[in-house]
Formats: sequence, structure tokens, C-alpha cells
Amino acid sequence: MAMKNCCYPFINTPLPYGYNALKPFIDEKTMWLHHSRHLQNYIDNLNKLLKENPELQSWSLEELVGCYSWLPRTLGTAVRNQAGGVYNHRFFFEGMAPGGISLGDGVLAQEINRTFGGTEGWKERMKEAAMSVFGSGYAWLVWEKNGLEIRTTANQDSPVEPDVRPLLNIDVWEHAYYLKHYNVRAAYIEDWFQVINWHAAQRRLTCGGMMGCTPKIPERIS
Repeated sequence: MAMKNCCYPFINTPLPYGYNALKPFIDEKTMWLHHSRHLQNYIDNLNKLLKENPELQSWSLEELVGCYSWLPRTLGTAVRNQAGGVYNHRFFFEGMAPGGISLGDGVLAQEINRTFGGTEGWKERMKEAAMSVFGSGYAWLVWEKNGLEIRTTANQDSPVEPDVRPLLNIDVWEHAYYLKHYNVRAAYIEDWFQVINWHAAQRRLTCGGMMGCTPKIPERIS
């Protein structure tokens, strides 16, 4: 598991695997650019933003993502975009593993069987959702109060909100797949299915939070 880095100043924590470890499904150059360039840019921008707004430096990453709407509009939008870029990318990278880690037969498997009729039914629904994202964004498997749901978000929005627990996401910004899959998003999604870390999803379901960072509600800023 990647090292914890939940609050300011944020650093680009190492991936829990090598840049070439997800081959042949996701290529090495894409992983290197995605992690060391795209994610790093969001981290740099978020640190700059928080340096200029020290009242937010004690907020965790999940608090920044989940409570940005409490802030003045211009600041809230900037926080949503930059903190979301960090949160969503870290979540995506930690949800993969070399060769994939199987779902097993635990609570999450039981819920997938109940909700989607099994993993094949889930894959069909998840692929449909990921294909439906217009432009850039993500598709998510989340746990809500009534069970599992599939959601989509645009750009760097995140489904971090009360009574919602994100479990898995797939990044469908073109930089996540263009070098290998060009504009064929469907082929990328099929390859992503081969490297899912279901152990991470199960841990998120039972323990909550990302990397052990459990969200709490910060004081409102007017």
C-alpha cells in the first residue's frame, strides 16, 4: 500500500507497483506520465492553493474533496478541481494491481452478485457507465445506504459525500489510455478489468476512507 499523505503539504507518494507492472494491459509510458506528470501537476497546484489559504491546511484530502462547496465559490471550485485531481488519481492507482487481485467470496462479492448478478453483470454495467462519460471524467463503483451503485463524474469531481463510500474508479480522461489504446476507450476499459485490485475495494468497503484517511466534517468557512 502507498504511504499515507492525507494533509498539506501533499507529496507524490510512490505507486504500490512499478510503472511497467501493469503490462500488457496498461503500458509503462502511460503510467509514468500519468503518475509523475499529471498527478504531480495536481499536487503542485493544490499545495500552492493551500499555501495561499492556510485556513485549509489542516483539512484532509477527503475533507477538501467532500466539503469544497462550503467555501466561497471561486475558492471552492479551485479546491474541487485540484484536490479532486489528487484524490481521484490516487484512488485510481491504488485500485489496480499487477495481474489483478481476484474478488474472492467475501461481502463485496456477495453484494455484487446480489446487485448485478455477478462480476460479468457488473462489468457490463461499469463499461456502459465509463463509455457514457462525455469528454473527461470517471466511472465509480460506490456503496450507498441502499447498497452498491455505479456513478459517473465529470472532470475531477468525486463522489465523496455523506452516506457514500467510493470503492473503485476508472479514469477515462484520454491521457489514461491514449498512448496504447488511442481513442478506443472500450478496449482500455476491457484491459482495466484485468488489473483491478479487488482487495483494495473490499478494504474500502469494510474500513472506509482512502489509505486509512477517514473523513471527518471540518468547521465551516464562511
